[in-house]
Amino acid sequence: MDETRKFWLFKSEPSCFSFDDLKNRPGKTEPWDGVRNYQARNFLRDQVREGDGVLFYHNAISSPAIVGIAEVVRKGYPDLTALDPDAEHFDPRSTPADPVWYRVDIRYVRTFRREVTLALVKKHPALSGMILLQRSRLSIQPVSREEWDTIVAFGDGADQAKHVLGEGR
Repeated sequence: MDETRKFWLFKSEPSCFSFDDLKNRPGKTEPWDGVRNYQARNFLRDQVREGDGVLFYHNAISSPAIVGIAEVVRKGYPDLTALDPDAEHFDPRSTPADPVWYRVDIRYVRTFRREVTLALVKKHPALSGMILLQRSRLSIQPVSREEWDTIVAFGDGADQAKHVLGEGR
């Protein structure tokens, strides 16, 4: 495992762009654009790199959950939707010479066997420090290696997750 690899959680409303939308794109790849928060922009511009892992989180639904894994396939570059006056995420302050907003390209890797719900994340001690639980409005969030490994294990192993939730022993 590359020690420089970082891990992230990207949030999306499934009614806007779902994990299945990513899975069904040509090449299973899509630009992650439309981010209009400066801290999230800074992550995309300065820290997110090719090869980084992405936990794909569905929010703004009745049972928010991490549903699968993607990977970054292109590091940060200017978000062209900010330049298009007809685009939903247009920003007149952004110019080709001085872009305000950035995006990355991500590619679908796999869907979890079991969704890792927000309820599960809240109950697991190893996940208590996640930004998801403290600054839930941030759409791009760093994830520690321990958090990544724990979430991937839950996504792959339903019995382990049921035990944490008290559903089985």
